[in-house]
Amino acid sequence: MSLQLKGRVGCEISHHELILTELIFENVLTDLPAEEIVALLSCMVFQQKTCSSPDLTDNLVKGMEKIKAIARSLAILQQDCGIDVDIEEYVRQFRFGLTEVVYEWAKGTPFADITALTDVSEGIIVRTIQRLDETCREVGNASRKIGSSTLLAKMRQASELIKRDIVFAASLYTHN
Repeated sequence: MSLQLKGRVGCEISHHELILTELIFENVLTDLPAEEIVALLSCMVFQQKTCSSPDLTDNLVKGMEKIKAIARSLAILQQDCGIDVDIEEYVRQFRFGLTEVVYEWAKGTPFADITALTDVSEGIIVRTIQRLDETCREVGNASRKIGSSTLLAKMRQASELIKRDIVFAASLYTHN
């Protein structure tokens, strides 16, 4: 049996393969601006609970709800296939606590200003944005597999928007 296109796309992604593949195939990201795409994708790498509630645009709220709906349907499908999965826990693993922070960062807001938007520490913000760059590359590679030059271009733009300033500065601890 040959590997289907969805399977080949999923192979381009190293974590949350199922949901990211579905987001690509359902064109959830393609029509959004790069700043909103990268903000929504932050839920794939941000794992910490937060007490602050993000102030999201209507598009981001709609995107968040779409991601949760896809996660719910994937969890139900997994249960139907005999996999022991808690549906609500599966949906809750996608945390949107840094969505506003990443959105503002991608729009060019200074780091000092984005840290005031959340109760999450600066180190977690930096690490999340750095890991998000890898997710952007993977989604871009996956979009190339399906021939979506539009999404590929937006993923490249999203990566460029977040790769700036202190977040991607060379570390004194890791460079000679």
